[in-house]
Amino acid sequence: MAATPIDLRPGGLPETVLDPAPPAAIAAWEAAMALGAAEQGAALAEVAARWPRLLEAWAELGRWAASEGRHIEAYAYCRVGYHRGLDALRAAGWRGSGYVRWAEHTNTGFLWSLLGLGRCAAAIGEHDEADRCAGFLMQLDPGGEPSTGEWPQA
Repeated sequence: MAATPIDLRPGGLPETVLDPAPPAAIAAWEAAMALGAAEQGAALAEVAARWPRLLEAWAELGRWAASEGRHIEAYAYCRVGYHRGLDALRAAGWRGSGYVRWAEHTNTGFLWSLLGLGRCAAAIGEHDEADRCAGFLMQLDPGGEPSTGEWPQA
C-alpha cells in the first residue's frame, strides 16, 4: 500500500496572502492598462522598470506580448513575474506548500504570471513545463479560477 501523507496541522494547509503593492505602483499600472494596445506595452514596461516587484505588471506584459503573437517575449515576462512572485511568497511566509488563492486580489499578479507561463510554454512547445504550471496552479488553489480576464490563445 502506498503511503499517503496526512496533514496533522490544525486547519489544514496554510494560506499565504501577498502584501499589497504601493498605491503609486497600482495607479501607474491601472493607467497603463487603460491605454490601447499600441501604447500599452511600452507603458507596462515603464511600470515594470519603475516597480519591478509589481507582479501585475509582469503578468500583463506577458498577456500583452502574447496578444501580439510574441510568445517568446510573453514567456520571458511571465517567467520574471513567476520568479519574483516566488520571492514575494517566501517573504510572506510561504514555505513551498499551502494555498495561494485567486480570491485574494494581492495574489493575482503571481497567479496570472504562473498561468501565463504555462500558456506561453505550451505555445512554444514546452509541454512538460505547461503541465507543471497547470499542476502547480491546482495545488495553490484547487477550486480557484481567475475572476476576470482572458489569456490570448496561441
